[in-house]
Amino acid sequence: MTSQSLTKYAKLSIAAAIVTISLKLLAYFLTGSIGLLSDALESFVNLAAASFALFALKIAEKPPDEEHMYGHSKAEYFSSVFEGALIVLAAVSITYAAIERIINPQVVQQAFLGITISLIAAVVNLCVALYLLQMGKKHRSITLVADGQHLLTDVWTSVGVIVGIGLVAFTHIQLLDPVIAILVAINIIFTGFQLIKESALGFMDRAISQPEKKIIEDILNSYQSIGLQYHGLLTRQAGTRRFVSVHILVPGSWTVQKGHDMLEKIEGALREAISQLTVTTHLEPLEDPKSMEDVGIDRA
Repeated sequence: MTSQSLTKYAKLSIAAAIVTISLKLLAYFLTGSIGLLSDALESFVNLAAASFALFALKIAEKPPDEEHMYGHSKAEYFSSVFEGALIVLAAVSITYAAIERIINPQVVQQAFLGITISLIAAVVNLCVALYLLQMGKKHRSITLVADGQHLLTDVWTSVGVIVGIGLVAFTHIQLLDPVIAILVAINIIFTGFQLIKESALGFMDRAISQPEKKIIEDILNSYQSIGLQYHGLLTRQAGTRRFVSVHILVPGSWTVQKGHDMLEKIEGALREAISQLTVTTHLEPLEDPKSMEDVGIDRA
């Protein structure tokens, strides 16, 4: 699946954000709960993040050009960094509003009606979050995974707020409302920094996952039975795309055409095993000792 077809998931996230913003603002105006206000603020962040995710996916779908010969797939990392930063910003805003409410307490009105409305919004977010996480992992899109994780933190925010308002309704201890909001904000900050860390690793050309590397090695090892060897295996990932380069050693007596045909076969097997994989191979003669010198990694 291409990045272009992934944009429909970002549009789904935008629609969910609009629905939940409407529900949460209604709940806030009915109750006056700072917890519900913090919940609504995070949904505004969701909307901004989902919009940026859509923008990033549209950039990532562009084919390689003269200035970006390896494509635009790293644009997805900008989206997840942006989303992580927005999550942290939302948590700071929630904390500020909660502290202000501690200083100036306010009675929560129509608590159970607010809980009902907030619960509906949480269910909407939960369904969309789980779907985005599933599709993001399936298509290896860090943008969709980040968006799904963001919506999932919103669900936990809603749960915390619902519990807080419920406790306020039963105990009449108004302080519980802002205290719960602060606890939720701390959890949100942790999630935001995790997203930023994951994106930073992507910018640094992190190697592909070990299970995927094992698949590649198994395929390359399968050709040793016909006398081929390999070395200098390097991998990296950028958004949904994986990149692999490897040196293939064949008998020096082979013709260039025969060696080329064999490399085409190996590359095809690798691309068939792992989707959205760019493979670069280099042909070398088995008999030349210099062929066994690895390249690309300075071990000094």
